[in-house]
Amino acid sequence: MDGWMDGLSMGYSPSLPQRRSMAEGHTHENDWMNDQEKCLPNEVKILRRTAQVSAMLTIIRDKETPRSDFIFYSDRIIRLLIEEALGHLPYKHKSVMTPTGATYEGLAFDTKLCGVSIIRAGESMETAMRAVCKKVRIGKILIQRDEETALPQLFYVKLPADVSDRFVLLLDPMLATGGSAIKATEVLLERGVQEEKLIFVNLIAAPEGIQAYHSRFPKVIIVTSEVDSHLNGSKYIVPGIGDFGDRYFSMQQEEGGNDVMVNGSFAHVVSRVKQSSQIRTGSSNPQWERGT
Repeated sequence: MDGWMDGLSMGYSPSLPQRRSMAEGHTHENDWMNDQEKCLPNEVKILRRTAQVSAMLTIIRDKETPRSDFIFYSDRIIRLLIEEALGHLPYKHKSVMTPTGATYEGLAFDTKLCGVSIIRAGESMETAMRAVCKKVRIGKILIQRDEETALPQLFYVKLPADVSDRFVLLLDPMLATGGSAIKATEVLLERGVQEEKLIFVNLIAAPEGIQAYHSRFPKVIIVTSEVDSHLNGSKYIVPGIGDFGDRYFSMQQEEGGNDVMVNGSFAHVVSRVKQSSQIRTGSSNPQWERGT
């Protein structure tokens, strides 16, 4: 096991005195995060911890939080994560004239960008990305676990035709084992996206997931709000947040025992299409590519 994993084996969630210090507005609110970052690869970027961020994370981690509040505060944190990810894109120098007649030496975006969400939970991050990036194009990838092999299997992919020319923000709120993220990244690389042009944005990460993903794709930047302690026997992140997709999209049982999305998630639509065997390979539209 890598040395940085050993350093995270006990977890680095802020202690009670540190949380109290943050709540009281003391200046050491990021000391615990700096210790955590020292144990992580340089490519892992943790959202700057403030009392506000800590409070929002506390709300969405609470199992008693109503769904409306869970969505509201998750969206706020995700927007901060998208903003952080954008700071790792290339920029170029640009001079502009201000209304006072003075010249301002600043920066301008220097790349084309798109987002790719891993269905279903990754779709929750699309709203924040569209709010931050005007007219951004967003692709989708659906990966399901094969019941016989337990391995992630590509089922559906829709990407911009020129995805290989763009920087890509890969969106998935939870990095647990890393299986789905690894498969999604393989799909993007197969379609010409350069590894160094990928930024993986997630809300909560487990050390095991970071290790698995970073060992495969060491050039990809990972942006997250917090790295938790470990995975439990059921592969849930601890202390974690539960099943993010279920809490965000809200699952109900229909007659017959099948799970149904209350808000008609894209993943639910695709699953229905899969059941009726309407998706086939060989699409003539280059923007709609289907995987098997």
